[in-house]
Amino acid sequence: MAMVELKNIRKKLGGVDILNGVDLSVEEGEVVVILGPSGSGKTTLLRTINFLAPADQGTITIDGLTVDSQKHHHKETLALRRKTGMVFQNYNLFRNKTVLQNITEGLTTVRKIPHEQAVETAMALLKKVNLENRASAYPAQLSGGQQQRVGICRALALNPKVILFDEPTSALDPELVGEVLGAMRAVAKSGITMIVVTHEISFARDVADRVLYMEGDVIVMKGRPK
Repeated sequence: MAMVELKNIRKKLGGVDILNGVDLSVEEGEVVVILGPSGSGKTTLLRTINFLAPADQGTITIDGLTVDSQKHHHKETLALRRKTGMVFQNYNLFRNKTVLQNITEGLTTVRKIPHEQAVETAMALLKKVNLENRASAYPAQLSGGQQQRVGICRALALNPKVILFDEPTSALDPELVGEVLGAMRAVAKSGITMIVVTHEISFARDVADRVLYMEGDVIVMKGRPK
């Protein structure tokens, strides 16, 4: 059974088709990279998966839970969203919280995990991306690459079924891209399902199980990276 299943996803913005009947199936543990020119609907498609940008039509299934884009309740979308983690283009960290607090916030407030356990989880994740010595730092004290690695830790901390990456390196200086891609490669090796919107062709070639190419509001090609 697929971990993620999108059926007939349609969305308009300002009367213009952004997604026009997109179907997508992603297996458990699969790394799928979505490529395509700006304006092709890549990010919009990613955001329909967790209802950050609800589709006008179509169904989303994650880990057996199906939600209809036209007929859904808040509890359904919340349950679906809790099965996903998201790494944003511009980090989206809480500026007034430390690195450690940024990661533990969701664990303690959303998952109601005891503080000590949340800290233990956060520190273990920070160690995996070589940031355990920056746990008490604030986002403003970190480079863009470090902030994005914290964002990856925050997404992983909630133990999601699938992680969505929205062009995670596009806001970084070129010399910082490598460290974030390295962290993403480590995530991929852990076996979690990943859907990645990116322009990093080398990452797609080296890490993806499957590559999709979007253009003109639909998926026009898909296949193995090579």
